[in-house]
Amino acid sequence: MTRSLQAVAYTRPSVLESVAGGRRLGLETSRGATPTGVEDHPRFFSGFLTSPQVAAAGLLAVADVATARYFQQQLRTSLDPVVTGNGDRLRFESFSGCGGVYARLDVLEPGLDGGEVGHGTTNVDVNNPLREALSRLGGDDPLHLRVGPEELAVTTLDGPVVEKKVPLPDRWLRGFAEAQVTAAGFDLRAELPAAEAVRFLRSLPRGGARGASRGAQWVVPAGRALRPTTRPVLGAVCLPGPERLVALRRVLRHATALRVYGPPATGEAALASAWEVVLPGMRLTLTLSPEAARGFSGEGGVLEALATDEAAEDAELIGVLLAWEPRVDVGDLAASSGLPAERVRAALTRLGTSGRVGYDTAEAAYFHRELPYDADRVERHNPRLRSARALVAAGAVSLDGDVGTVTAEDGHVHRVRDSAGTLTCSCLWWAKYRGGRGPCKHALAVRVVRRGATAERDDTEADAGRGGARNDGGAR
Repeated sequence: MTRSLQAVAYTRPSVLESVAGGRRLGLETSRGATPTGVEDHPRFFSGFLTSPQVAAAGLLAVADVATARYFQQQLRTSLDPVVTGNGDRLRFESFSGCGGVYARLDVLEPGLDGGEVGHGTTNVDVNNPLREALSRLGGDDPLHLRVGPEELAVTTLDGPVVEKKVPLPDRWLRGFAEAQVTAAGFDLRAELPAAEAVRFLRSLPRGGARGASRGAQWVVPAGRALRPTTRPVLGAVCLPGPERLVALRRVLRHATALRVYGPPATGEAALASAWEVVLPGMRLTLTLSPEAARGFSGEGGVLEALATDEAAEDAELIGVLLAWEPRVDVGDLAASSGLPAERVRAALTRLGTSGRVGYDTAEAAYFHRELPYDADRVERHNPRLRSARALVAAGAVSLDGDVGTVTAEDGHVHRVRDSAGTLTCSCLWWAKYRGGRGPCKHALAVRVVRRGATAERDDTEADAGRGGARNDGGAR
């Protein structure tokens, strides 16, 4: 697994302090993207939280995931959460070190008071002393929130005084991209009222010794509750590694509802799912990969979009139209860009691979953000995509109608067939996963060559049409 270190610098540690008339939570920001370009320490908000204890618990839950590994727990990790200002809300996001849990706290407009929300994305410092202070926060005293440096300090910064070296595994970066692609295929499957939500979440296991998972379980809506089922019946939702929802316990006493999202249960295979706790003025969502030992990075949902030049060109156009919107509407982008909705969605998937969009299951919509990491490595270092492009470059792919033949490096010949737009392959990868983890390298290589041939043919026909028009004109 490729890893690197990235320096994350803050002007000072984030702190919760007592001030006249209440308390003040100062969250320090690092270098990040804004509408006016990259800034060292952007400032996104200065105002009050309408539910201080709820916000503190939600922020701690996101920080829990950022420092957790739910698989191989003996390995340590430490990843600072990401904060995005979307104009009407603040989003705090994190990803577990094992790559299988994505967390997001959306502090919505009703949860904020007395200040405008800016636009942009950066890391936010959540250190151990701050975590301890937030966990002791009680009472109903007003809590002032500042995301970014103090107004006076903006123009008087002498340089960073706090620096962290953050490990950035490639699989963690790919996981951020794959999680939003996976969630885009979810639908709301169940909604529980507060009492049932608390009862259900408290009944879940906390985890086994040394991170051993209890495996995937299935639940099915039963009135206003969820009941376990031994198999994925109609309407069932997969709960893969239920102990991975432990971070939701932070906010249980503030919960007003629990919403569960997932894809249709069409077979026995474990599936990803999202679990959203509705809070006063906020939402806390955990998205789980299909297995505790299986991170999002290997799901392969973004490979089709990464493999095509068309999606790259479309993504460049769509990226210009993004404006830090909290809700990216595919129809509006299609109208603005002149592209069909299908190509807009592919472009958004491509943008997601570099961290430029996320997906909100509660609103069934994308949102704009810019991850403060070298996320371009997601495409460069994706092993299946690299292998597919190497096969194409080596001339290992030949086409014969709906069948593509790929001669692998070891001399083995694989047949890739196109059935109603879905590619199947004779290789062991396809036999094992049946497309459940995206296309294999052979199918990707065939897709690249086929689309290249189609584009070349279209260009030739267009040139012939233009030439014919000129000849007709000359005859007249």
